[in-house]
Amino acid sequence: MKAALVCTAILCAGLGIASPGRTADITPLAPGAKAIESPSGWTFTVAPYFWGAGISGDIAQFGLPEVQVDADFGNLLKNLDFAFMGAGEARYERYSIFGDIIYTKLGADGNTRNGILADSVDVTSKVFSGLVGVGYSVLEDQTGHLDVVGGIKVWSVDTTISFNGGLLGGIEANDNATWADAVVGIRGNYFFTPEIYLTGWGLVGGGGADVDWDVALGVGYKFNDAISAVAGYRALGVNYDNDGFVFDVVEQGPILGIAFRF
Repeated sequence: MKAALVCTAILCAGLGIASPGRTADITPLAPGAKAIESPSGWTFTVAPYFWGAGISGDIAQFGLPEVQVDADFGNLLKNLDFAFMGAGEARYERYSIFGDIIYTKLGADGNTRNGILADSVDVTSKVFSGLVGVGYSVLEDQTGHLDVVGGIKVWSVDTTISFNGGLLGGIEANDNATWADAVVGIRGNYFFTPEIYLTGWGLVGGGGADVDWDVALGVGYKFNDAISAVAGYRALGVNYDNDGFVFDVVEQGPILGIAFRF
């Protein structure tokens, strides 16, 4: 099975800890590093990132049979048509406002259950995910901080499914859905040394989807007060089912990103 999906994001936040010395203000999907505080007391972060995620799960539309997709990171570049990912954060003392945007377009191969209705299935998926949230540090000291966070995630998914061979051979259908989910969770970081730290987050919620969750863990390195980088692993799942449109998938894979603070 080929098909790989790149979706979203490197570090949607992290287990944090803010402090005058080592603090890493973490954007919703960005690595941590000591922030440069503006005269107003606000700090800002912009973070482009890459998430090489495989995808597995079920996709359906118009009441047609569900298509099973199971692809890994190895076929990512072969199947990916376009991807954009970016995150940002504004922080003031213990308070933060953050956002994350992910857009991907890719092609993938799938199959119907037991391979009876079609010999093979071609799937083209356009996925947009946008998160806006707020956070508050409940713990902070010289080695890190822990934030509680809450926000709204908007999804927009457009899929085209083409059946090849079998009983459904020659049938092609396109459908789309847009919905919003409320999510809550934690994020933060912990410094082992002034330069090396552990960062991660966990979010869960629902609304339009039955369940929407996102977890990640990474190791970061602070080059200086303005630039840092993180490498780690992220897994995200969403289960949406409405009027015959099904998007019940889990995406997981390595993440890599860099954050710029000003």
